Amino acid sequence: MTHGLQGAIMISGLYRGRDGDTALELRVDVDGPRPTGRVSGDLFATAGATTTYEASFVVRAPVVTAAGDETRIEGTGEFSSATPDQKVRVTLAGGRGTARVAGRDFPVEFASPHFREVVLEQDSVAGTVPFVAYDTGTLQGPAASPARRLGVVEAWAEAGVALTVTEPGVIPADGAGPDLAWDDAELHHAMTQQFSRFGDAPAWRVWLLVASRHVGGYRGIMFDYRDAHQRQGAAVFHDAIKGDSPQAQRAQLRTYVHELGHAFNLLHSWQKNLATPPQPLGPHGGFGDLSWMNYVQNYRPGGEEAYWAAFPFQFTDAELAHLRHGFFHDVVMGANPFGAGAAEVSPFEQPLEDHSGLRLEVRAKESFGFGEPVVVELKLSCTGEPRLTHGHLHPDTEFTQVTITQPGGRTLLYQPMMRHCVDHSPETLLDAAGPAMYRSAYIGHGRDGHYFQQPGEYQIRAQYIAADGSRVVSPPCPVRVRYPATGDDHRVAELMLGEDQGKLFSLLGSDSPALRPGNEALEELLDRYAEHPLAVYARMVQGLNAERGFKSIGADRRLRVRPPDPQQGVRQLSRVARAGTIDNITLNMVMRRWARAEARQGDLDRARAVLDEMVATFRDKGINPVVLGQIRKQAETTAQALSREA
Repeated sequence: MTHGLQGAIMISGLYRGRDGDTALELRVDVDGPRPTGRVSGDLFATAGATTTYEASFVVRAPVVTAAGDETRIEGTGEFSSATPDQKVRVTLAGGRGTARVAGRDFPVEFASPHFREVVLEQDSVAGTVPFVAYDTGTLQGPAASPARRLGVVEAWAEAGVALTVTEPGVIPADGAGPDLAWDDAELHHAMTQQFSRFGDAPAWRVWLLVASRHVGGYRGIMFDYRDAHQRQGAAVFHDAIKGDSPQAQRAQLRTYVHELGHAFNLLHSWQKNLATPPQPLGPHGGFGDLSWMNYVQNYRPGGEEAYWAAFPFQFTDAELAHLRHGFFHDVVMGANPFGAGAAEVSPFEQPLEDHSGLRLEVRAKESFGFGEPVVVELKLSCTGEPRLTHGHLHPDTEFTQVTITQPGGRTLLYQPMMRHCVDHSPETLLDAAGPAMYRSAYIGHGRDGHYFQQPGEYQIRAQYIAADGSRVVSPPCPVRVRYPATGDDHRVAELMLGEDQGKLFSLLGSDSPALRPGNEALEELLDRYAEHPLAVYARMVQGLNAERGFKSIGADRRLRVRPPDPQQGVRQLSRVARAGTIDNITLNMVMRRWARAEARQGDLDRARAVLDEMVATFRDKGINPVVLGQIRKQAETTAQALSREA
């Protein structure tokens, strides 16, 4: 227990108690640093040597009465499950007391000044330098925020969360070669390997990997697949934030705290309206939040400079309330998603007024076979005067969100398997010379599994959050999934629609043993139905995975790299490219990867010929001249990169 300025004992913190076979963890938050004025708790049932979760509650506006050394706290609780007696009464004195919850009386005792206790396991790949601490007084900041030395543990302690860091591990990178860039498939494998040690039960435990860099240039990523392992791990990428300067140290602190915030089920500042229940957005559509969970470059008004000048290195009040008093399953790692997930949402609506000067379109082919991966094209264009905005159009970065209205009328929010945190938004100018930008997005499978599991008519809408905070909404795009016409169509769909297969399509292939059943299903599809139209997607996944190397962290905590198999890559990707069935943007990617496989076989001339064929293919398709010029430039850049690599 601690003393206040006038000598009064502060009572806020974590208390524990038991009544028979039921245990109570009680959180009192009515004084001390940044009190939220709440009391909350979780109830657990014990049977023999096992403990199970029962319920949570929160009192949002309790009445607090102090008389001498005794403090009484009373109010009506909101419970996670039906409870006849919702009155909550707590009496405390000298670090002990009683709590009446759900009609039961618990003797309680002070356990910690922190409201949550979490174990952090941190591993770093050899060659990276994990962040230690930053002195917040080194660079100019808000006068009201005291200068202090903040590490990750100290930052979370200020939020009321005690992080206990286990002995940090270093993952040797012997034989990894010069390419230590990680892709999503490798991170998925690393995290599932780590999670297999955690077990399937929700627990206050999280893993952080300090890796070298991500192929997409991201600063961090959070693994968020909806199963027992969701939100148990994150990665930060050293190369994007490394350095000893105060600016670099400050950026590292923010990135580490931000990624761990996702593990506690905190959404980005501009996404809180998608939470369950929806949370109000802060100023400027959430971009005005001074929070660890905002992006510094998107802060409004004033951008990065204004953010750091005003940021007090803390969470917002609403985020603090969630961290301290959110229901157990809404916060603990491995339990409920905080975002809407598969819960029904409303389709995005067009704004009443739109002066953004931007137009968003979703395009798809006329129909998809049952089980076929649903890929849409996103197009952002200017409608008049040139417009400057960011280029994060793909929904994996969460500046673009997609809703899917299914044949029965239910609307779901597409959510990717992994949350990519960009923290850097290069500006894109849309003008007469480049009036639009395009992205291809596979939305058939995500965090919540498969979204197109039945034939019928679907409606797709998208929302793009522009650099100035404008929310640009697309018209609806119809997507039709055809009914299977033959027995082979049925059997192929069964081989395509497994959960592991969906993950493989999202990750563009993987060596992970956890996804072996999915790979075996795709191999069976190619063995038995090689000429079926949907076989091209299985061939693409196998070809893309073969063409690249694959990193894995073994049980001995060493990093190993499976070298690329360019011969297999060429064999599969050349057939995919010439099948004429995949969308244009995916075709562009496949042909560039095919060219890389040729170069890795030592045939640069053949690689250049593939790139020439790519340009000719799109020219013959009658592609817009501006876009065709971009493809030519892309082919030239790729050829130069392959020459350097060779």
